Amino acid sequence: MGNDADRYRRFLDGDDNGLREIIDIYYNGLTLYISGIVRNASETEEIVQDTFVKLAVKKPKFKGKCEFKTWLYTIARNSAYNYLKRHKVRFSDQPFDECITLSDGTDVEREYLKTERNIELHSIMKELAPDYFQVLYLMYFESLDTEGIANVMHKSKRQIGDLLYRAKKSLKSKLEKAGFQYEEF
Repeated sequence: MGNDADRYRRFLDGDDNGLREIIDIYYNGLTLYISGIVRNASETEEIVQDTFVKLAVKKPKFKGKCEFKTWLYTIARNSAYNYLKRHKVRFSDQPFDECITLSDGTDVEREYLKTERNIELHSIMKELAPDYFQVLYLMYFESLDTEGIANVMHKSKRQIGDLLYRAKKSLKSKLEKAGFQYEEF
């Protein structure tokens, strides 16, 4: 268990600062990840907030079978898919927002990605199929390994390997069309 698991344990023991620290660490990353699934800024924000509310109210038990980050992203992903099922939204029916802006005017995408190269790359990744976006985002922006990604996406490590291969191939094609200069993954 790492520091994040310790923060969560502190929260469960009554220290509200533990949860505040978790929110500070993961809010922007979860927002970008969920926006790739839901593709609607207001719904993305609602789902991310709902994820943290689940932690605060339901206080699910973290068993330590995976990294805390993997566990949290799994909760958020499940919330997003439950939202899509509840509202009978299909990926192709969803509006596409260029970026996510918080009520205080902060452009979450630019703040989190920071470099222009990462902003362009993330922008092109949003054009990929949702599973391709998720696997690439989790690997390259959140630094999860294939086992962690498999846990989040509810797939086997083999399926993640295959999905990653196809996602990279699709991304490479889009990058070449856009004239993007990149290093080989």
